[in-house]
Amino acid sequence: MANKRQLLTKAQQLCEHRGVRLTPQRLKVLELIIEHHSSISAYDLLDQLRETEPQAKPPTVYRALDFLLAQGFVHKVESTNSYIACCLLEHADHCSQLLICDRCGAVEECHDEELAKLLRHRAELRGFAVTHHVLESHGVCQQCNNQ
Repeated sequence: MANKRQLLTKAQQLCEHRGVRLTPQRLKVLELIIEHHSSISAYDLLDQLRETEPQAKPPTVYRALDFLLAQGFVHKVESTNSYIACCLLEHADHCSQLLICDRCGAVEECHDEELAKLLRHRAELRGFAVTHHVLESHGVCQQCNNQ
């Protein structure tokens, strides 16, 4: 995964190119998600955001998350109601597989273009147009398996 500075710079460049505004609050929320290195809930984000912006309220975080999701900069981990940074910011329509450890809570994003093609093909056979997909796989990570 690219480092934090590279991801933030790429996000700023993409927003400029797309003609959308990456406000300081949106940028800060993205930075907090990237720094977390795993999934993080909206309320944990709010707690961290309040360290620098004491007036921050839940709608502040949720609006920022909505923007970041729409731009493809983060993924929502539906099964844990949390968020992770996307490691392929410039490919908002990619298929992501999230590997979620049920012991430690770590979330790793990985990609397989062949799997994405297969999923798109299966959907098209049924007349379904996929707008995006995130697959969640639960199990035990290598680190927890080795303990």
